[in-house]
Parts: sequence; C-alpha cells; structure tokens
Amino acid sequence: RIIMSPFFIFFLLEGYSLWAFITFSLASVTDFLDGYLARKYNLITNFGKFMDPLADKLLVTSALVCFVQLGLLNAWVVIIILSREFIVSIFRAIAAAEGIVIAASWWGKAKTISQMAMVIVLLLNNYPFSEFGIPIDRILVVLATVLTIVSGYDYIVKNKQVLKD
Repeated sequence: RIIMSPFFIFFLLEGYSLWAFITFSLASVTDFLDGYLARKYNLITNFGKFMDPLADKLLVTSALVCFVQLGLLNAWVVIIILSREFIVSIFRAIAAAEGIVIAASWWGKAKTISQMAMVIVLLLNNYPFSEFGIPIDRILVVLATVLTIVSGYDYIVKNKQVLKD
C-alpha cells in the first residue's frame, strides 16, 4: 500500500480517474488480504502491527487531501480524520518507546473500512464519464467521520496508561 500510494496520487491528480480507482481498490484489497493471511498463518509481528496502520493512514489520508484539492471533500472532514491519525500515531510512538505494541481495535478496523469505502465511492462519483451520482457518498463521509471520532476516543481511553508516566 505504501508503494501504491504515490501512483494513486498521481493518477487521481492528473485526471486518470479509472486508474486511481483501480489502484486504490487494489491497495484496499491488499489490506484485507494481508490481515487475513497474517491471522490464518499466525504471521502477526510487531513490525506488521506498526506498518499495517501506517500504510492505511498513508493511503487514505493521501486520498482525502487530494479530494480537498479537487473540491470533492470539505477540509473540516479531513482535519478531523488527520487529527485522529496524528493523536493515535503519537500514542503508538510513546507506547513503542515503553516497549508496548498496541494492535488495532475493532473500532479502528471499522474506521478504516468506512474510510476506504468512502474513498472508493467518492472516486466513483469523480469519474468524468460517470453518471453514478451515488447519494451514499455523503452518508459514508458522515459514517467515516463519526467512526474516526469514536475509534480515536476508544483508542485514547483504552491506552491512557501510556501517558501516566
């Protein structure tokens, strides 16, 4: 996903909507496939616990920033999402310094799924040749924003001991 992100950004900003959609969708599928295989074959590592959320954040936040530039998404939505990601990343860094690795929670996974679904639907609505007009895009923006806030709150509450020292 990290390697695919620059290609996705290029395709999106240069107007290659179909290629942006394909690249983002493939990257999203690799996220689910990677997690499935890691759990199935017990290949869960501290490196994976660190890199998987980082790759997700890079892919999704890249899309969101591009959407603001393209006028497809309000900046306040992106600010909320980016703020949550910074806060969680800081928590992870503090925890890692203490030798604690914090895996993603169910709320975090739901947040990522909703954000990826939102991006895919916004990409579908961005096709210059599209007549989709899927009204679900606004519902997914609200859902992703709410799940972002809830998952951030859940993350802080469950890991507040990291800040006690």
